[in-house]
Amino acid sequence: MSPETGSLLLAAAPIGRPEDASRRLLAALADVPVVAAEDTRRLRRLAADLGVEIAGRVLAHHEHNERASVDGLLAELLAGRDVLVITDAGMPGVSDPGYRLVRAAVAKGVPVTVLPGPSAVTTALVVSGLPTDRFCFEGFPPRKQGERARRFASLADEPRTMVFFESPRRLADSLAAMGEAFGRDRPAAVCRELTKTYEEVRRGSLAELAKWAAEGVLGEITVVVGGAPEREGLTEPSDLAAAVADREASGVARKQAISEIAKENGLPKRVVYDAVVTASK
Repeated sequence: MSPETGSLLLAAAPIGRPEDASRRLLAALADVPVVAAEDTRRLRRLAADLGVEIAGRVLAHHEHNERASVDGLLAELLAGRDVLVITDAGMPGVSDPGYRLVRAAVAKGVPVTVLPGPSAVTTALVVSGLPTDRFCFEGFPPRKQGERARRFASLADEPRTMVFFESPRRLADSLAAMGEAFGRDRPAAVCRELTKTYEEVRRGSLAELAKWAAEGVLGEITVVVGGAPEREGLTEPSDLAAAVADREASGVARKQAISEIAKENGLPKRVVYDAVVTASK
């Protein structure tokens, strides 16, 4: 790595209250020669609220120009200038611009560091009241109904707590679709306007939350959904073989019966097959 290479700094921005900004963010804004902002006007408003003067050039780096702006920002880094990336709220790269630039910087040996701070993902997770020991972030669900249904269906058996972002306009539809895929009684929480004056956290089943959201919701939304409960399925070989026999007796072919029983009990098909073979000896 060249000693003249600049550093890429990813800065977490407040998700609501400006006073949540870190001292490191304030220092970077007052020192770094190039600032890449998702919204330059919002950045200047944040700087004014924080009482800090931005020292460097401010460039736009958002979802509509991200691919094109990466080359220019990488050139700045390779020329020896540090670049600070900041989004409207939260951490760059988490459903916001940042990933492509990080990937390009890493490929060129440019050092990358993070100025930690607020995150809607972890804030919603800990306030939801749902398990926090294991979780996954699923971003924004697809906008189209069919794609959204398929995405949720693929997550129906996910055991970890899931965190989503969603538009308030699509919230009711997404919650209803989650109920269809995960079960209407699955526990969840809708976190609205986190850290802001009108912060609200609604907890309940997906069915209850979908009914509430149908009345209209405003603000920035983060949805937290409990993971799939452990299946209490069959495990004993004799029980598995008997279940396959019952399915066959109803007219289902043995191969299909084995596949169905395996899926219903969260087992590899080989385990069920072996149970059937053993029982037939």
